[in-house]
Amino acid sequence: MEGVVAMNVIQFQGIIFCLISLIVVVISAVIPQFDKNLELIFVATLILVLGVPHGALDTIFARELYGVRTVGAWLRFIFIYLLLVGAVVLLWYYAPLVFLIGFLLISIAHFSGDPQGDVPWLVRILYGGAIIFIPLNGHTGEIAQLFGMLVGDGVSQTLLPWLERAALPWLLAFLIATIYTMWTRATYWFEFICLALLAYFVSPLISFTVFFCAMHSARHIIRTAKYSSQTSLTLLLGATLLPMIGVVILSAIAWVILREQAIDGRMVQIIFVGLAALTVPHMALVEQVRLKGWIAK
Repeated sequence: MEGVVAMNVIQFQGIIFCLISLIVVVISAVIPQFDKNLELIFVATLILVLGVPHGALDTIFARELYGVRTVGAWLRFIFIYLLLVGAVVLLWYYAPLVFLIGFLLISIAHFSGDPQGDVPWLVRILYGGAIIFIPLNGHTGEIAQLFGMLVGDGVSQTLLPWLERAALPWLLAFLIATIYTMWTRATYWFEFICLALLAYFVSPLISFTVFFCAMHSARHIIRTAKYSSQTSLTLLLGATLLPMIGVVILSAIAWVILREQAIDGRMVQIIFVGLAALTVPHMALVEQVRLKGWIAK
């Protein structure tokens, strides 16, 4: 019964994601250009308020998987977590090309876990990379600009041609995967269609934010609530409080350290280097659970 309830909640969340995606697609058609600084502020706010909290719930996985409950255990957990975060930041600083390739690969792997149910691994991979590769069909200039601000124009120009070559094949393969889900009468086929429309027609920064917040983060929070048997909003918010404070503090420190950068470049670096740095320890915890089917111990 609980599994049915969880499935219904996830299906409802999928419908909300589809509605938001379609609304954003229509708005983008009516208002194709946004002020870039306002867009960055809007994106950063949404990711901080709606996207990052799902990673802050890693405290629940630390408690459930490793029995982290004492002060000493929490201090060790925090130290290892921050060590991994710092390693990613150093990789971005000293080897930006390796950082960017790694970030894209782990994003594909991590997002592939979003579809609900028994989804073939190849379909999952195509889904996970859809938000990365589909926007390259028509939005290459914007992505080049974002990559340039993130890792420098030289690194961007080295990697981008390879990504462009994969853009159209990935789109076609994803459309075939969508038809496959419709043919098998899977319940998630409409999510695939809305993701394709969002990624193809909307600017990359906005489409990623909508996907990250309304699909990936929202679905993760629902699954975490089920995994931990904690459906109380108060308890879930309490679990995110200290990690969120830490993220805000680290973001403020990064803002000061990167003060020599232009404002737009500084915001892009804080958003995406921050996401990459947090994703590595987050995946180390979450993927253990996802691959077992989100079954609590």
